Amino acid sequence: MAKSFFVCQNCGAEHRKWAGQCPDCGDWNCITEQVTEGPARVGSKGKVLPTASITAVSATKEPRRSTCIEELDRVLGDGLVSGSAVLIGGDPGIGKSTVLLQAAAKLADAESVLYITGEESPQQVHLRGERIGALHDDLKLISACELESMLVTISDQKPHAVIVDSIQTTVSNRLTSAPGTVSQVRDCAAALIQQAKQLGHALILVGHVTKDGSIAGPRVLEHMVDAVLYFEGDRGHAHRILRAVKNRFGPAGEIGIFEMTDRGLIGIRDASRLFLAERAKDTPGSVVLACMEGTRPLLVEVQALIAPTVYATPKRSAVGLDSGRVAMLTAVLERRIGLPLSQHDVYINVAGGARITEPAADLAVLMAMVSAYQEKPLANDVALFGEVGLTGEIRPVGQPEYRAREAANLGFTHLLMPHENHTRVQKANIIANMRTDTTPPLQFTAVRHLSEAVQAGLA
Repeated sequence: MAKSFFVCQNCGAEHRKWAGQCPDCGDWNCITEQVTEGPARVGSKGKVLPTASITAVSATKEPRRSTCIEELDRVLGDGLVSGSAVLIGGDPGIGKSTVLLQAAAKLADAESVLYITGEESPQQVHLRGERIGALHDDLKLISACELESMLVTISDQKPHAVIVDSIQTTVSNRLTSAPGTVSQVRDCAAALIQQAKQLGHALILVGHVTKDGSIAGPRVLEHMVDAVLYFEGDRGHAHRILRAVKNRFGPAGEIGIFEMTDRGLIGIRDASRLFLAERAKDTPGSVVLACMEGTRPLLVEVQALIAPTVYATPKRSAVGLDSGRVAMLTAVLERRIGLPLSQHDVYINVAGGARITEPAADLAVLMAMVSAYQEKPLANDVALFGEVGLTGEIRPVGQPEYRAREAANLGFTHLLMPHENHTRVQKANIIANMRTDTTPPLQFTAVRHLSEAVQAGLA
């Protein structure tokens, strides 16, 4: 018997009747009617399930499946886990299908892989694989959108890895709603994930993104999978960043950096040199930040531009950083250092298209602003990091020794850091542990307040 219900296309909440506004998420004109053809779920008394002590559960660790793409393995946590489900999202054309086709061809060297495409024909996928050198006899390819046919094919083929490109094109015959709706995405993903857990193969789902950059469909989709990866990057730059937003089998926040070429995506191991390759030296408003992305240290260039405003309210704009935090740091600089920025527009940019989310970038942003305002450049061999509070104090950050080691690797000889991190970096003995005669000595300047940092950096 058909059952009719109403589903919010924004949050996935189900309602008994239509309404103009969803009471759960507050969005307007997002509730649509859905009809299911299947039988209604009938409640039962259930049965007692067997229980076991957590200490008696077998904890045998299966080896991870390496994709032979170092940057992708880094983000996944050293490879794919059997029975895991991975969701990859990103803007159209950013490289999701390309990197997955490369990984599928390399996985096929050791095991069977099934690539299910719902957006392209097999001929189109073959042409891309031929261009990037990702053709393999054990890489099976099918073009399908029907969920039931996909489940039967997977059960028959029993591959070690399954790639579905994309989950928004998959439809179930049990539902009458259109492809890409909340109910279709949620039910199809749940069926594919359940089968992956039962058969033990790794599952990779490709997801579309909305205008604000989040993965389309219900937010519960991100909770159903084991890992959520986002592709980031500017079309004006050749490199792409793959970031792990969620990972049950590895560190969250880890990133992998790729370069887009005519032969596909190529992993970049020395990413700091890439971000600093076109850095302008002896230029006011430019500083080098030693930051951490997951477990990976990176050196990026932070640029600032201070210009007289022509508006009643001065602008505070940031690219690659949180605009709200930049506005807060501007107020700290005006109040604690005395720079008259109330009549100036402030523009902050992280060069190279990188996006920094950690508070350790505060000191770099403030020093770039002071340098731009005073037209005094920092020394070329200076890198810095540190969190800044509202009173102007410089607070310590995590993993300072890794930041210092990366700066020393790239030839920086001076490091400006919080005072509380100084002892930890000295104990790490960065230069001695690197075991190289060509590494220049690394000098440290520890500061407690923003005024000390300004005096030391622009002396």
